[in-house]
Amino acid sequence: MSVPDGPQRAPVFHWFLPTSGDGRGVGDGARTGVVADGHRAPNVAYLAQIAQAAEQLGFVGVLTPTGTWCEEAWLTSCALAQRTTKLRFLVAFRPGMLTPTLAAQMASTFQHLSGDRLAINVVTGGEEDEQHRFGDWLPYGERYERTDEFLQVLAGALGGSPYSFEGAHYRVAGATVRSPAGPPPTVYFGGASAAAERVAARHADVYLCWGEPPAMLAERVERVRALAEREQRVVRFGVRLHVITRERSEAAWEVAERLLAAMDPAAVAQAQARLAESSSVGQRRMLALHGGGRDGLEVAPNLWAGIGLVRGGAGTALVGSHEDVGERIEEYRQIGFDEFIFSGYPHLEEAYWFGEGVLPRFANEAAIA
Repeated sequence: MSVPDGPQRAPVFHWFLPTSGDGRGVGDGARTGVVADGHRAPNVAYLAQIAQAAEQLGFVGVLTPTGTWCEEAWLTSCALAQRTTKLRFLVAFRPGMLTPTLAAQMASTFQHLSGDRLAINVVTGGEEDEQHRFGDWLPYGERYERTDEFLQVLAGALGGSPYSFEGAHYRVAGATVRSPAGPPPTVYFGGASAAAERVAARHADVYLCWGEPPAMLAERVERVRALAEREQRVVRFGVRLHVITRERSEAAWEVAERLLAAMDPAAVAQAQARLAESSSVGQRRMLALHGGGRDGLEVAPNLWAGIGLVRGGAGTALVGSHEDVGERIEEYRQIGFDEFIFSGYPHLEEAYWFGEGVLPRFANEAAIA
């Protein structure tokens, strides 16, 4: 693994809002058909507890996911922005579901209503049935071309002057917003394909990866950094992980084993069958880490792939003592990652375990909400 050039950036820590529901087991609702035990409804009262805890503990922001398997991200985030004062909201959405000019207007409004606390996570989409639910039948191979154009128009509409554009997927004349806010929202973007990497190099502020072993991610970081340099841009890097951290490593692994024991074999098989249909390169890489089996789930020191047996998307967790988890974070930092988006089961309790046990270890350098 190579070390990034220049001084190491201060780490930025985010938490996750479980807008499909929460519980004491691993589940993914409608996406894989697996519902966690001890289900907690994703209402404003509960999600506000998580958002307020994240803010109080020192997380910079929270990620709000997108899809028909969860509550709508923009509306949920806007409601919770009224329950917090400085927490940022990383709102995920798919560019094929709305026009870039409307997205610019929504972003501008969110910034004005929240006091410039918006970031956006642009999700191109790799699940065919999910895309079709929204009436999007564009072939997978063309979606990144559309995303490229979308992000051009979005930036233009937020730029302060009327912006016109004509491409294969969008044609706008005089795209703008009523009153441009201050700095535009930070653009987070993920995708493991070559097409995704090219779009990230051209438009992303932060390129997001799911939590693969550091040795596997190092080459992607170097590749995207080189692509961005050709575009005369600098891209930062973020990683999305779950976490189980306790004072003792043995206690953390006991929690992981309880989560695994609660996964019904039939539910695992059902989830794996659904996830295998995904067109997402990143999802295929997640599935390859565990192969659908329960053996060999520690795919790198303290990196456990058990989450991905029943959950789509990010399927790995850092498991261990607070010291172990801190050391693993440092490994990711050494290859260029400076933003981290964590989650746990349940999200409220695990925010405290991480926030009180791991965050203080970075207190002298981390960006704080």
